[in-house]
Amino acid sequence: MSSRIVDGVAEAEAPSAPAKPDALVLDGSTLGVDEVGKLADGLVRPLPDARAMERVTASWEAARRIAAQGRVYGRSTGVGANRNQTVPTGAAAEHGLRLLRSHAGAIGEELPARQVRAMLAVRANQLLAGGAGLRPGVVTALCEALSTGARPAVNEFGSVGTGDIAALAQVGLTLAGERPWHERPGPAPLALDNNDALALISSNALTLGQSALALAELRGLLAATQAVAALSLLAVDGSHEAYAAPVHAARPHRGSVRVAQVMRELIGAADRPAPPAGRIQDPYGFRCLPQIHGPALEATDALEDVLTVEINAAAENPLIAPDDMAAYHHGGFYQAQLAIALDHFRLALMQVARLSTSRLAALNEPACTGLRPFLADGEPASSGVMILEYAAGAALGDLRSFCAPASLGHAVLSRGVEEQASFASLAARQALRACGAYRLVVACELVAAVRALRQRGLRPPARLPVGRVFALATESLDADDTDRPLTDDVTTAGALLERLAEAVPDRGSRYGDAR
Repeated sequence: MSSRIVDGVAEAEAPSAPAKPDALVLDGSTLGVDEVGKLADGLVRPLPDARAMERVTASWEAARRIAAQGRVYGRSTGVGANRNQTVPTGAAAEHGLRLLRSHAGAIGEELPARQVRAMLAVRANQLLAGGAGLRPGVVTALCEALSTGARPAVNEFGSVGTGDIAALAQVGLTLAGERPWHERPGPAPLALDNNDALALISSNALTLGQSALALAELRGLLAATQAVAALSLLAVDGSHEAYAAPVHAARPHRGSVRVAQVMRELIGAADRPAPPAGRIQDPYGFRCLPQIHGPALEATDALEDVLTVEINAAAENPLIAPDDMAAYHHGGFYQAQLAIALDHFRLALMQVARLSTSRLAALNEPACTGLRPFLADGEPASSGVMILEYAAGAALGDLRSFCAPASLGHAVLSRGVEEQASFASLAARQALRACGAYRLVVACELVAAVRALRQRGLRPPARLPVGRVFALATESLDADDTDRPLTDDVTTAGALLERLAEAVPDRGSRYGDAR
């Protein structure tokens, strides 16, 4: 799903002022994962949909009437183990601020601005779904902060996957004027009360925002990995048989079918290639690429499906239903689907990264390339790119720790009332951390693949996507083969990967739709 983009309206301003970003309409139902990233980066500014704001208003008015007539969790009662304690009518307004103050206890390092902005974007859109029952001014203020670049200070730890209540309480106190805005002046303080506090913090917006950012980056890196693998395949005269259409028609997993098709398009291979003249079959790094890369693409689609539901969901507890004049108490905040989808995605990513190190080992092997060991120059006992295997292995070690299933965690909290935890929040942080390690692994392979092709005097035809990939890489990577530090080469290669991904055929399509 995707939201509509509305052209920015020209406004009177100094000629030297930067152009105002286009507006992205938030309606609580159509925000996409990539658009969360655009909002986080300030590439678009949020514009609340008028009808969605009407839903917010109706929900707020209904919530106040419902709370005035009976017991509603968090509005006229305490929360967690205090759920049975009634808040006196005279203390109801102050109860909301006390709730925010007591829950704004996130700890650890302050999060980067981009992650905080992603959280604000997700929360604003969720509120426009109309189930929270808080004052409309909160939505307006969140959108204003995103438009101006103001952000609250938010610390890293405070969630176990049942709601980002600590982080969002910090946001709430900032909206109320009790904490400062960072980077830019923020919206005017809001008078938040018992009808706003729990309604604001009953969400996993930080976890969802972080997950969306990680997914967008890693999806691009997965596409780049296939481009790099194509270069490595050419460098070792790899067989095209592993990507033949009949092979994958006989075992039609959608991700594998799509990977094989993209590989054929990248290298210009036939659907039914001729048998190789040399070795009968290649190492797993080349031969099993569709079977290992394909599941990662399917996991990408599965994670996006979960995120698309969640960032457009009215999952607040209680859910305010104006049509029924009811407050439904429920567990819709619990993020089992997201935790499992994130774990699945990272485990699949680990398999792809391991395969990259297998191809790197093959590039260092004279039996595969016909070149000197480690792609060394002509000097006796030169080490060439030997160290890249060690460096990639070290990065792979970190990646392995980031890919451990977070959903295996367990916690019993609030005097046993909350006796489960999904740890989706940990899974999201680990996905963000995986980006850097994964990028370095693939960058090591890219440096070696380009060196091997250069040493062999092979240049893929410019008309093929792999030819464009090679041209982009050789523009930036040093051609010096002498023994020297390769740190800068790997850094450059890592920064190139998004550009290489753009050359991959149909990079933007959903792999789960392949037939």
